[in-house]
Amino acid sequence: MSTSISSSRWDGGVSPYGMIWPKMMMWWFIVTDGLLFAGFLSGYAYSRGAAETWPEQSRVFNMTLISSMTFVLITSSATMATAVAAARKNDLKTASRFLFATVIGGLIFLGMQGFEWYTMIHEGARPDRNPWGPPAFSAYFFLITGFHGTHVLIGVVTLLVVAIRSALGKGTADGIEVAGLYWHFVDLVWVFIFGGFYLI
Repeated sequence: MSTSISSSRWDGGVSPYGMIWPKMMMWWFIVTDGLLFAGFLSGYAYSRGAAETWPEQSRVFNMTLISSMTFVLITSSATMATAVAAARKNDLKTASRFLFATVIGGLIFLGMQGFEWYTMIHEGARPDRNPWGPPAFSAYFFLITGFHGTHVLIGVVTLLVVAIRSALGKGTADGIEVAGLYWHFVDLVWVFIFGGFYLI
């Protein structure tokens, strides 16, 4: 009996993983994109290990700024989780408020990252040269933080659309949850970037 039920799940018409297809596709995206970020960070670790000298992060970066960026992004993950919880209770008004709060957190993060980029460029950092030593250092900086920042920007735009739809009563719990999965992924990736690129 269980074999026939299991087989029927793959015969079409239902999701074989027991979830709606947008959520399943988001999980597949998270896995593949996570591997891409892992490749970037692994390449950075290899280049750093192979280099004779490497800039000390605390002398290059404003660690107070970086820590503040991390705090803002983690806080936005909490507001996103609250929005998902409210949506599951069919409280779209509360969900929309916390979605807008998450959007504001994302915009603050992007503003601080823009300031960080401006500072680095003003001090002479470019993808092909680095005033503190090996060019690979600044190349990886622009690659990793730029790629992540693009993800944050996409997330902010997506959450803004979802928040407006929820405020108008057109949002769905499933849609908010799928958007939340993406945002939590973006936050988690930043934790690895913060630890692997800025601290270690």
